[in-house]
Amino acid sequence: MTDILERVISESGSFFGICCNTTTLVSTACRMHDVGPLAAVALGRALTGAVLLAALLKDGQSVQLKFEGNGPLGKIITEAGYDGWVRGYVANPHADLPLKDGLIDVASGLGHAGFLTVIKDIGLNKKYPGTIQLYTSEIGEDLAYYLTKSEQTPSAIALSIQLEKDGSIGASGGYLIQSLPPAEEHSLLQIEKEISQLPSPAQLLLDGKSPGDILSTIFNTIPHKKTASKNLFFSCSCNRSKMESALFSLGYDELSDLLQKEGQAEVHCEFCRDTYTFNRDELEDMLATVPHRKYH
Repeated sequence: MTDILERVISESGSFFGICCNTTTLVSTACRMHDVGPLAAVALGRALTGAVLLAALLKDGQSVQLKFEGNGPLGKIITEAGYDGWVRGYVANPHADLPLKDGLIDVASGLGHAGFLTVIKDIGLNKKYPGTIQLYTSEIGEDLAYYLTKSEQTPSAIALSIQLEKDGSIGASGGYLIQSLPPAEEHSLLQIEKEISQLPSPAQLLLDGKSPGDILSTIFNTIPHKKTASKNLFFSCSCNRSKMESALFSLGYDELSDLLQKEGQAEVHCEFCRDTYTFNRDELEDMLATVPHRKYH
């Protein structure tokens, strides 16, 4: 299966839908972070949700989702760009909980008390944050609640991850359906009816359906047309220069202390787990250029 996002719009222009297959990129992220089953499902949903929200933006723009709850998973942070890239991590990848009604309990894993912060980066150093309290902590419903409450855009969102017996990702995907004003009540009821009868996105993908097929089913009774598709991929934007800037931002005193005690510095990227090592000479060069205050 190819990771892809497809979108359609009704001929009336009153509804549009986005659906994606994120199986490979979620598998990549889960292997990279060595996650257990609970974290795999939670991180997979959050990555897929970021892909869907990024698709609402414009070329070159991106979005960050930050889920912070009081459950054992800790925080989950994912980022995605309109161009199709996505990355993310979960603070406690090996957190575990008993099954609830035979299902992985993502809501308890994230915690029922906490916040979802959505930060849109529209370029030119302009970022727009919005924060809500966690709604159900199931991730998809929290994103739908955010869109309704913060952006006054009623949305239907479904996110699902199917695990294999060995814990690997069998399928991962999701969809987002939005109604644009003025609302067409009859068409809205038809869409809600189709959605209520659908299996999960992951199950549909396992059954051989493409994201376009899933959208065609949801819009079964509504004339619509395909408008775009794009490939999706896990990608991290970290590099040595950015990590050097992070070290530089520590300031003179902390860098000096690091040099004296460790003789080198290691900086880890939380998103892709790459490690960047800076030796003594490099730290000394940084210290020579870091401004510091002298006290008399």
